Amino acid sequence: MPFLLKTEPSVYSFSDLARDKTTTWDGVTNPQAVKFLREMRPGEELVIYHTGDERVVVGTASVVSVDAKDPKHPVVKIKAGKALHRAVSLPEIKAAKLFADSLLLKIGRLSVVPLTEAQYRSLVG
Repeated sequence: MPFLLKTEPSVYSFSDLARDKTTTWDGVTNPQAVKFLREMRPGEELVIYHTGDERVVVGTASVVSVDAKDPKHPVVKIKAGKALHRAVSLPEIKAAKLFADSLLLKIGRLSVVPLTEAQYRSLVG
């Protein structure tokens, strides 16, 4: 299952991930978002979403490993994929029927959001 990961670009941007090549995705505290981190599996596809003033999907990544020994603080390592040719804005996502039932829109503060394959494909083109 693909997931969308939100990040504040002034804290850690997709450009930072591309530079670092891999990172541990941490700082997630919402119990539902933590549950989604625990459900991730190596090889699963991710999209990176910049929050704050930008509110756009900017790139892809994938899950390298998941260590969920501590259920409240799973350690998820991700690796950078590619920058999108064109960022996808939140208004565009809201306008797409495909996202009508998405937690991205229903629970806007959620920092880790599962996506359907169709939603993932629509975002990455």
